[in-house]
Amino acid sequence: MAYEKYKTLSFDRRGRILTITMNRPDKLNAVEAVMHRELGDVFYEVAQDPEADVIVLTGAGRAFSAGGDIGWMQEMIDDKRVWERTRVEGKRIVFGLLDCEKPVVCRLNGPAMGLGATIALFCDTIFMAESAIIADPHVSVGLVAGDGGAIIWPQLVGYARAKEFLMTGDRLTAEQAAAMGLVNHAVPDDELDERVYAFADRLTKGAIRAIQYSKISVNIGLKQLAHSIMDTSIAYESITNYSDDHQEAVNAFREKRKPSFTGQ
Repeated sequence: MAYEKYKTLSFDRRGRILTITMNRPDKLNAVEAVMHRELGDVFYEVAQDPEADVIVLTGAGRAFSAGGDIGWMQEMIDDKRVWERTRVEGKRIVFGLLDCEKPVVCRLNGPAMGLGATIALFCDTIFMAESAIIADPHVSVGLVAGDGGAIIWPQLVGYARAKEFLMTGDRLTAEQAAAMGLVNHAVPDDELDERVYAFADRLTKGAIRAIQYSKISVNIGLKQLAHSIMDTSIAYESITNYSDDHQEAVNAFREKRKPSFTGQ
């Protein structure tokens, strides 16, 4: 497989387990144009890897992913062509995870925010370090959670809780996330690797075709939901991408102040 072409993702093999690492640690693995495109491609590519049966997805350094890069957000405001590419790639990320027959185990090693949270939650089994936090704060930057959050949160924690956290962007600890079923396991930081790879090893030693096809069978309902929701949620996010509130949030982040929203 031609993994050397990826600039923001790194790859490591451990037997039949392939680990994909989002690799911008100096930026807390915030997603910009290159990483977004590569995330849209990688799950389709690893699905065809004959030497891997299970995928582990994680982030380099102290974060899983801080979400969207602020500079990239400004590019999407300024140039509609950038937004149009992003819109298409966003669907590829979600459907790439859903369509990949190989189990994807999330090693959630640090903060998972916005798009980072969406990517983590679309994985098949999530092990979250106790020191990590997770949130979808799209509204905090004046955006609709159109990248998949509106699909996956209600399925994991119910509609009332999902709306609460998507409308506020409030953060959850690992303990809170595990208690409400948002993630599978809250794990002591020093046990994270042991727990993740013990689970991945267990899958590789099982009846892998039955395991993979079970994943696909369960995901049929999620894919139906994603097809029915995602175009609309992205369309609403498109509207907010060009809103005054979103530009104000980007400006406020750069100026290290609280945004002043007007509802425009």
